[in-house]
Amino acid sequence: MSARLSPGDAAPAFTLPDADGKSVSLADHLGRKVIVYFYPAALTPGCTKQACDFTDNLDVLAEAGYDVIGVSPDKPEKLAKFREKEHLKVTLVGDPEKEVLQAYGAFGEKTMYGKTVTGVIRSTFVVDEQGKVEHAFYNVRATGHVAKLIKDLKI
Repeated sequence: MSARLSPGDAAPAFTLPDADGKSVSLADHLGRKVIVYFYPAALTPGCTKQACDFTDNLDVLAEAGYDVIGVSPDKPEKLAKFREKEHLKVTLVGDPEKEVLQAYGAFGEKTMYGKTVTGVIRSTFVVDEQGKVEHAFYNVRATGHVAKLIKDLKI
């Protein structure tokens, strides 16, 4: 399992393709706070709930100075289907090689239905304007996570 990030760590830089195949870099957001969340798979119930919650709260987060990027191991074509089907407004990027997932400690062993498996660890990071990790949340729940995040960030 990759090492977990802690507040104060430099957020690992990344450039990944979005749902349209265009490159999205964390560096593009320097000067703004960014919520980077990692989820297992587009078009699954929990991930849909989480992406819809972020989309529903995107204006509130943007007004408070936060951009939102969702990262999964999906290819851009699947992300595009996900965005269209669920009318998502959040930026979704794909990491099929799982390099960024591993850099953030969001890929490794986890327990699912009582079994130990290797996969995406649902995680959320708040990155400050200078590219440092402000908050690192691992093993978050899909349902209610966005509301809890907004409360924790005092928005």
